[in-house]
Amino acid sequence: MLEHHYLTTLFEPKSVAVIGASDRENSVGNVLFRNILDSGYRGRLYPINPAHETIQGVQAYKSIEEISARVEMAVIVTRPQTVPGVIEQCGRSGVRNAIVITSGFAEAGHSGAALERKMMEIARSYGVRLLGPNCLGIIRPSLGLNATFARIHANTGHLALVSQSGAICSAVLDWATSNRIGFSSVISLGGTADVDFGEILDYLIYDNRTHYILLYVEGIRDARRFMSALRSAARIKPIVLLKAGRHAGGLAAVETHSGMAAGSDIVFEAAVRRAGVVRVKNIGQLFYAAKALASKFRPQGKRLAIITNGGGPGAMAADRAGDLEIPLAQLSVSTMQKLNAAMPPTWSQSNPVDIEGDATPKRYHDATLAVAEDDAVDGVLVMLSPQAMTQPMEVAKAVIEVDLQTAKPILTCWMGEEQVHEARSLLEEAGIPSFRMPETAIELYYHISTYYWNQKLLLQTPAPSSKHARPETEGAKMLIEAVLQERRKLLSEMESKAILRAFRIPVAQTMVAHTPTEALLLAEQIGFPIAMKIDSPDILHKSEVGGVRLNITNAPAARNAYHDMIETVKKRHPTARINGLSIEPFLARPNGRELMIGVSRDPIFGPIITFGAGGTEVEVFSDRAVALPPLNRFLARDLIQSTRASKLLGEFRNMPPVNHEALEEILLHVSQMICELPWLQELDLNPLIVDESGGIAADARIVIDYAAPSGDRYAHMAIHPYPVHLIQEWELPDGRTVTIRPIRPEDAEREQQFVIGMSEESKYYRFMDTIRELTQTMLVRFTQIDYDREMALVATLPDAEGKEVQIGVSRYVTNPDGESVEFALAVADDWQRHGVGRKLMSALIDCARAKGYRSIVGDVLSMNTKMFSLMTRLGFTTHPHPDDPAVKRVIKPLNN
Repeated sequence: MLEHHYLTTLFEPKSVAVIGASDRENSVGNVLFRNILDSGYRGRLYPINPAHETIQGVQAYKSIEEISARVEMAVIVTRPQTVPGVIEQCGRSGVRNAIVITSGFAEAGHSGAALERKMMEIARSYGVRLLGPNCLGIIRPSLGLNATFARIHANTGHLALVSQSGAICSAVLDWATSNRIGFSSVISLGGTADVDFGEILDYLIYDNRTHYILLYVEGIRDARRFMSALRSAARIKPIVLLKAGRHAGGLAAVETHSGMAAGSDIVFEAAVRRAGVVRVKNIGQLFYAAKALASKFRPQGKRLAIITNGGGPGAMAADRAGDLEIPLAQLSVSTMQKLNAAMPPTWSQSNPVDIEGDATPKRYHDATLAVAEDDAVDGVLVMLSPQAMTQPMEVAKAVIEVDLQTAKPILTCWMGEEQVHEARSLLEEAGIPSFRMPETAIELYYHISTYYWNQKLLLQTPAPSSKHARPETEGAKMLIEAVLQERRKLLSEMESKAILRAFRIPVAQTMVAHTPTEALLLAEQIGFPIAMKIDSPDILHKSEVGGVRLNITNAPAARNAYHDMIETVKKRHPTARINGLSIEPFLARPNGRELMIGVSRDPIFGPIITFGAGGTEVEVFSDRAVALPPLNRFLARDLIQSTRASKLLGEFRNMPPVNHEALEEILLHVSQMICELPWLQELDLNPLIVDESGGIAADARIVIDYAAPSGDRYAHMAIHPYPVHLIQEWELPDGRTVTIRPIRPEDAEREQQFVIGMSEESKYYRFMDTIRELTQTMLVRFTQIDYDREMALVATLPDAEGKEVQIGVSRYVTNPDGESVEFALAVADDWQRHGVGRKLMSALIDCARAKGYRSIVGDVLSMNTKMFSLMTRLGFTTHPHPDDPAVKRVIKPLNN
């Protein structure tokens, strides 16, 4: 793999020029240049100020163009009006990276936005990458580089902090210094006019000094890049995120400060959950979560057991757990027996486990061990309040002893200060999180258990639908194009339901009557009882204007309803255009629950799916959960369970449980619609009636619009779905058909068997190592991929029982330079020399070319003559490897 990320010289510069460095006390140029000097930067440093011969004792230059040596990074602290000209000077001088500290750009209004556009035009014309503007700068403690105007330095460590707010950086640094926390990087993004979260996360993935990542987010410019990078980084390094703008006041402040739209917070929450990230609400939680992750605190569920020597603290902890919906574990019979044998008769007999104020270290030890061994317990909170008989240090030692015996995560709350601070320090040194207040401990448990649940969401890669249920996508597209040609964007109910049927979503049959006679004919054709609804593009909520009649049982009632409804609607909404009345079966489902599935567009993250309670009260109760498509069954189930309505879907008031599988299936089909129809702007299925036999959409509304032209068919989505269009079939000379398709998570066992079946030579050629089989981590990494930045194509054949057998795989991953990809290829020994490798590589090259990469490269062992022969036939050239003489590098340009 190419070794250096293209932003390496920005974050690891060997030379820095400070343009606007100053001797004027307390000026930004003065403080920033002093910070670089005082931090012991080991590279070359050039102050630039046309008014001075020296700056703080260092020779100064009038402009960047006067410096004869190469400058890798410039830090700009001049007035905003001068910045575009300074960037142009940097470009002419070969400087490829600049940090713009200066404010007064997009966040300052129209004139500032125009100045920012001018700055970016010049930067792009010279290939200069910009961090900022309006940022604090960067700190790289391991390089001795503090290129910020903060008056606080950072210790060296393994945390990377990336923030859109310089003030947050300063506050975090201040907090971290007093808590002896070190950093690999502190990066202030500012206005993110150019370099943004996505690119920085890409860089930090490859930064060996960074083990954990902390993010402070205000707004996102490129949702696809952000989500792709966030998901890739979160697979490798834990990420803790703090975001402002959870409420209206915060959103307004964010837009004023950053100059960008912040989008809906509920959608952002859904996005980061899907990315496997834990989100916190304040700076303290940010660091507590980071410290807990660093200490290998690993809850695998949320069921918590609380052990306390005081009823009051235990109740406080239980209350906060209830606020956060953390279930208190139901202790098993055997655990209760152990506790009864070891505790005094007056212990609480329940969870929280109150072991009384005179609890000895042994009592703490026995209680903690007993609940930790309970299969119904996912984590243990041990609490201590200093009472007359309490021995805080000895109890801490007892808890540490139990922690060494069990895999269950333990956290502690030693309340108070003077009598317990040494014991707290001992616990923290042992890697056990320790807190002063029960609420803080509970919040930490909530965030870290949520993190590990979100990691499960991260690993979900929705697969394509089965062949027998593939949607009639072309018919739906033709209908949409016809509607747009009529200059309409709102589909009628009949058109909406036709689209839904094309995607296998059950709908109630609907026909539109334009006269009372037509209504009678359609009612007889459909069969009584029927429902009648007003059909108007101007009426969103039909029932509010008297536009719905249900359970019409005969012809006279139908005729009367027609006349009455038309008159009523005209009185209540005289300007509405009325096409007629829609006639459909009245869905009399006594066990039915009314639900709602919606689709809308978030300005940042694009299409989202909403699920919740349906019917006319949907807006009153506001019971909804949000997810980003694409979905699979795991994600659909998680979406359903995130609502209060989910509690009504089981056995309820003598009604049988609904058909959960059918409900999940409808959500999956809606997800498919979003993926394949970029024109879809809004979808409202309300009510969706679900009972024990399945679900059916009684009403449907769809809004469409022209899709932005793009070479990427999934450009409208923040998360790249399974690329169904890449599936192809290839017929062998003997008539058998090989399927070449993108890999899926359920291919894990096939991938493992494929590797196990390879000869030792083939394994060595592929992995350049002696392996017997793939580790679980490798298997996850190989089969659960981000199709936006990597690709793996498998070749499969059906065996005698019709099951797929893998006979080859080709894959690429994006290199750190962002412009090339590195490939790997393996073919089962029995299938070599049958053209499988060539077919897989050709398909892979086409994928990389379609994504716009400039070249595809690979490292091949010098003895692998068969691979070199194939590479030559495919147009690759061979070059020496820069580091290893036993390996050669093959390269193919991808000219688009």
